[in-house]
Amino acid sequence: MNETDRRRLLLRWMPAVFVLIWATGFIVARYGMPHAPPFTFLLLRYLLSIACFGLWIAWARVRWPRSARQWLHLGVTGVLMHGGYLGGVWAAVKAGMGSGLSALIVSLQPVLTAIWLSAFGSRAHRVGGRQWSGLLLGFAGLVLVVWRKLGAGSAGDQVSASNMAWAVLALLSITAGTLYQKRHLEPCDVRSANTVQLLAAALVTAPLAWLEPQPFVWNVESAGAMAWSVLGLTLGGSSLLFLLIQRGAATSVASLMYLVPPATALMAWLLFGEALTPTILGGIALTAAGVALVLRGNGPDTKA
Repeated sequence: MNETDRRRLLLRWMPAVFVLIWATGFIVARYGMPHAPPFTFLLLRYLLSIACFGLWIAWARVRWPRSARQWLHLGVTGVLMHGGYLGGVWAAVKAGMGSGLSALIVSLQPVLTAIWLSAFGSRAHRVGGRQWSGLLLGFAGLVLVVWRKLGAGSAGDQVSASNMAWAVLALLSITAGTLYQKRHLEPCDVRSANTVQLLAAALVTAPLAWLEPQPFVWNVESAGAMAWSVLGLTLGGSSLLFLLIQRGAATSVASLMYLVPPATALMAWLLFGEALTPTILGGIALTAAGVALVLRGNGPDTKA
């Protein structure tokens, strides 16, 4: 296999690897949430990730973004896609929202992305009919997957104005961050770009972490959750998401988020013995079919 074939194989499997890594975020939350306040956990995650990327950048002699404008754009995407998205999800779950409901709210991202592109995007970026069908089919499957867990929270299973606001913030942040990165960021090294994004996220997260009264309790669960958050989710998952947005259409990339809750359900079945009912299996099949329609859609957005 020559270099070109290896590169094509890597690009072909990149979306699947991203979904599997990103889906572990809810598993990490299950281990780490009882032992740490959300913003303190995330701040430590950002700082440790910055340290790891810094060593990698120094060893590989990676170039940093050259223009101030590019630093600014990376900072904005970092605040949205790390600070706003992760902070919103973790704060919502910590405040009592069930993980199923939070996953369902955040997974509206592909629909919001498609609505934005159809309303405000250029003709070359608009979403085609086949992609709309895939988006709606995928969302229907997603509802079936998370339906049983809509009340499965960690702090009282409550839906309040506060945790709903955090979940909506996460949804708007990941949607805006995806669209902003696709529109404004120039091609650059994913390692230095991620580091700039994490620096911006750490700056906005630090004041919120300082206000949290609960201490961070280090034990096997919290240390393991932190290690995977840094090495798997940030260095792996966030880097893959950055590359996918750079290389793909906004709607197609966003639709991959539909596959995260089904993948999490499969992991929970394997790791924790959670039930995998016929309804969930049917939802997984519908979701996969919907995403396949979006990715294979021949609408103009696939060229964005």
